[in-house]
Amino acid sequence: QVQLVESGGGLVQPGGSLRLSCAASGFTFSSYTMRWYRQAPGKERELVAAIAPIGGILNYLDSVKGRFTISRDNAKNTVYLQMISLKPEDTAVYYCNAVSFQTYWGSGTLVTVSS
Repeated sequence: QVQLVESGGGLVQPGGSLRLSCAASGFTFSSYTMRWYRQAPGKERELVAAIAPIGGILNYLDSVKGRFTISRDNAKNTVYLQMISLKPEDTAVYYCNAVSFQTYWGSGTLVTVSS
């Protein structure tokens, strides 16, 4: 059974930091490109960051460059998103995505940036 389970979301003040984690199971994690997406209220889902199977960074959304860092630990079947200098406009549900021959999605974790 394939699972992607996100964690680490929550309420944080502007300028604060969070680290999201996505634990994967049920597929060969090290063969998949991993991505973080987000969807803010009333907006379309957008790609935030992507990392190749062996760790090369593929891309970042322009608005998060220099503030967000994607990484992965293939031994732990986990992908991370370190977020610093958070802004209110980063408020969204953040989703983990795995893509190769098939595509899998997590159920999301809510990040709220507010004072």
